[in-house]
Amino acid sequence: MKIAVSDGVEVSGVLDAPASPWACYVFAHGAGAGMRHTFMQSMAEGFAERGIACLRFQFPFMEQGSKRTDPPVVAQAAVRAAAAEAARRLPGVPLFAGGKSFGARMTSQAQAADALAGVRGLVFVGFPLHPAGKPGVERAKHLANVELPMLFLQGTRDELADLGLVRDTVATLGAWPTLHVVDAADHSFHVLVRSGRNDAQVREELLETAARWMKQLA
Repeated sequence: MKIAVSDGVEVSGVLDAPASPWACYVFAHGAGAGMRHTFMQSMAEGFAERGIACLRFQFPFMEQGSKRTDPPVVAQAAVRAAAAEAARRLPGVPLFAGGKSFGARMTSQAQAADALAGVRGLVFVGFPLHPAGKPGVERAKHLANVELPMLFLQGTRDELADLGLVRDTVATLGAWPTLHVVDAADHSFHVLVRSGRNDAQVREELLETAARWMKQLA
């Protein structure tokens, strides 16, 4: 499908949906790979298997083949347009939004700036709290304005999200956030062989955790 973001700007989208979805997740991609990346696709298929429709979409920069991410105002507009498209295509279905890394941060910024219509909660698949090697919480300041249930799925080896800082951040947000820690996973939710698990098992953990959390709000 094509999703109109603004005058003259449209992006591609893909909707994976079971016959009668009980929820829909608007899933934004990260800065380095688009909506058709293997991780994004396998997650979308996994959500659909659990009865959750999943709308993936491209940010304008990815649609144009650029490596430079969009300014926040542009990325947030894309998130808003995708959420509206999901609501239009699946009227009455409980709506959730979020994304992988950059997509998670742009979705939360959009919600903080102006609530996404109809969205019941946000699911962050690896929230990028800070640049690699530069621990800090500047990127989390806007989360205080989200005022919506949030699920943080974070790996213990994530170089873009020091777990101690993530825990501290979550503790400042009152009752809104839920933190789920994925043992031995990095920012891409890859695990080392010595962890005793593989990446597919980690994806199952992410999907099951997100589905259970959404069910409580649907």
